[in-house]
Amino acid sequence: MAAMLVLGLLDDLLFGASLTVYGVLSLPVSALTAVWVRGGDLLTAPVVVPIAFAVGLVAVADDGGGGFLGEVMGLVTALSTQAGWLYGGTLIAGAVVVVRRIRLIRRRRRA
Repeated sequence: MAAMLVLGLLDDLLFGASLTVYGVLSLPVSALTAVWVRGGDLLTAPVVVPIAFAVGLVAVADDGGGGFLGEVMGLVTALSTQAGWLYGGTLIAGAVVVVRRIRLIRRRRRA
């Protein structure tokens, strides 16, 4: 989540809060999350990825006119318009986790 928040803040500073840049940057973070998670926690990676995406999106989303409700509205709008990146990252993390889980099961059977 911290990595996605930092990426969101960098995107805001360098690219003017480009949602496309944020979405593209979220894909490798999703894959790395699934690769770096411990073997015992494999099933948590596809759950954490969308949460981290939303946390980082707070820095990139339009404030919708100001105030707390404006921030919430901007976040909901950004989540709905960027759902493809969110689903793509979750799919990548899920695929990596499935492959890692299969390899882990095969290793255990051999031993």
